[in-house]
Amino acid sequence: MSPALAPAAIERSYLAACRAELAAIKPGNVHVHAAGHRMSVADFEASASLSAPHIAAPGAPVGARVEGAVAATRAGIGQNTNLGIVLLCAPLAAAAERPGPLRPALAAVLAELDATDAAGVFAAIRRASPGGLGRAERHDVTAEAPAPPLLAAMAEAAGRDRIARAYVTGFEDLFETGLPALAAARGAGLSEPWTTTAVHLAFLAGFPDSHLARKFGPEVAERVRAEAEGAFRGLPLGEGARAALMAHDSALKAAGLNPGTSADLTVATLFLDALRRAKAEGTIGPTASCQ
Repeated sequence: MSPALAPAAIERSYLAACRAELAAIKPGNVHVHAAGHRMSVADFEASASLSAPHIAAPGAPVGARVEGAVAATRAGIGQNTNLGIVLLCAPLAAAAERPGPLRPALAAVLAELDATDAAGVFAAIRRASPGGLGRAERHDVTAEAPAPPLLAAMAEAAGRDRIARAYVTGFEDLFETGLPALAAARGAGLSEPWTTTAVHLAFLAGFPDSHLARKFGPEVAERVRAEAEGAFRGLPLGEGARAALMAHDSALKAAGLNPGTSADLTVATLFLDALRRAKAEGTIGPTASCQ
């Protein structure tokens, strides 16, 4: 049976995933090749460092990990840079502490979410105040109390938010889109950071980005998705693709369009992959850093 991972290994895996995502060209998002949306790479690097101890807090419930990570980030950075990342990575970190394969461990973590987890997650969402959140008729996370059941609230939002959808599908997007895209990129001989770009493009072109949908509406989100699919379908990644990727990146940023959910899912995919590999190797986790 694959081992439970120690907190230090989980924290290193999380930091490596956050940094690897920043090192790759991701059209419309912040990366080392171009800032954007009034945010810099330094903001995201600091956010990763501030949130990492909370994500990997030994034995902590999911809600406590999320609330602690967002509070530390908000105090240190003063803006929401990583709510989606934290919401996705906290359950993965909790699952990695359990022995055995990650997917069933993650399913168990999600099934065990309770009122305390809900309170922590909703407090974090209110603190982060993500753009375009709005209000819901049922299970409104902006309400102070009482916290609605977490999975019920996520199910209510799943049709319009891919991160909420992850909680009610066992993180299907990561296992069925992110990890296969990463494996295919490696199989094609790509190295980092191009493998990360491949993951991001799989999400960007695969479905409308829910951050864009919240802020600008579903039509804009679908247009961005279709444009990415048309621009990058069949494009061999590598240095030959740099100009096309950077041009697309500039166009999205000039229009104020930030496909943030695609970036969040990319970080979570890299984190999941690092955790799986660490478990398979029976090691304490990756030590390499990037971005």
